[in-house]
Amino acid sequence: MLTPKQNFLETLKKDGHPDRLVNNYEYGAFLPGDPIEYYIRGSYYQGMEPKKDAFGTELIWPEDSVAVMPHVTEENQVIPDLEEWQDYLKVPEIAKEVSGDEVWGPFRERIAAVPRDEYLLMPFMHTGLFERMHFLMGFEDLFCSFYEDPEDLADLFQRIADYRFEVFKTLIDHTHPDLILSHDDWGTKQQLFMQPDLWREFIKPHYEKLYSYCHDEGIIIVHHSDSFLEPIIEDLIDIHADVWQGVLPQNNIDQLLEIADGRITLQGGLEMGICDRPDTTEEEVRRNTREVCEKWGPKGHFIPSITYGGPGTLFPQNYGYVWDEIAKYNHEVYGTEYPYPYTQYVG
Repeated sequence: MLTPKQNFLETLKKDGHPDRLVNNYEYGAFLPGDPIEYYIRGSYYQGMEPKKDAFGTELIWPEDSVAVMPHVTEENQVIPDLEEWQDYLKVPEIAKEVSGDEVWGPFRERIAAVPRDEYLLMPFMHTGLFERMHFLMGFEDLFCSFYEDPEDLADLFQRIADYRFEVFKTLIDHTHPDLILSHDDWGTKQQLFMQPDLWREFIKPHYEKLYSYCHDEGIIIVHHSDSFLEPIIEDLIDIHADVWQGVLPQNNIDQLLEIADGRITLQGGLEMGICDRPDTTEEEVRRNTREVCEKWGPKGHFIPSITYGGPGTLFPQNYGYVWDEIAKYNHEVYGTEYPYPYTQYVG
């Protein structure tokens, strides 16, 4: 039986030979909380008082919410006037501020504990290029700016892209990961946030440069976007994403797999509105998981998974049901071990 790492790598190959379906994020040693993340966001927790990140964006995590989120209003937005963005924006100097053994030493100790013959070292980079832009301006002003002030907007995109590149380079230089889980949500469940041509003009070139650099360093890219991205599947391949994680079932997954033809692996497929509610049942979770495995698993280059941007569900028992049902399917179809232990490495 292949290790989680080996099975994942075979799944990515054009003519690979995995011995079962990859189970969610089992291939990666998930290491959140690196020094860059801590420098930008600091610590955060449910019920915390509102706080600002290193850019000045207010973050909140109300008691009745499931995660931390930006809270951008007319009164507190970092960039209230796009024409004067350089006067308002102070970009963190990551290479300067997040350096030295005293900063990275504890994180390297976590890395040293990872059994890398079994798992791919997988730090994650939160708040991608587009996300950072709406953190600074708010959705409404950002969307209007695509049409009202595209030149200044392009300049701001370039500045944030340069920062993002510095973040990746600093992380890579200090950790030498096998894989980076890179976050940037580009749409809703039904459509992109913008017309595909606008995405290609303002966003695509920056990711093509960034992910090309990662590939030159031998690093696999798993791009998280739990969104409707059908119109830009070829573009995801162009920017050198190895895996699109977060593939919602609202996308035509059959068609996407046919178009991609093994050039990118799709991870997701589960309907979290079914699988992760406080009132959902084990039967419902298992039924949806089994349907996803049976429908798209045999097509290859597909990983049945939750669509969230990291391991685990809001209601923890549900992740266990998903995990076990995929393991059971693998046992029945591929003859692999069952019960298959939960082996997601979170360090």
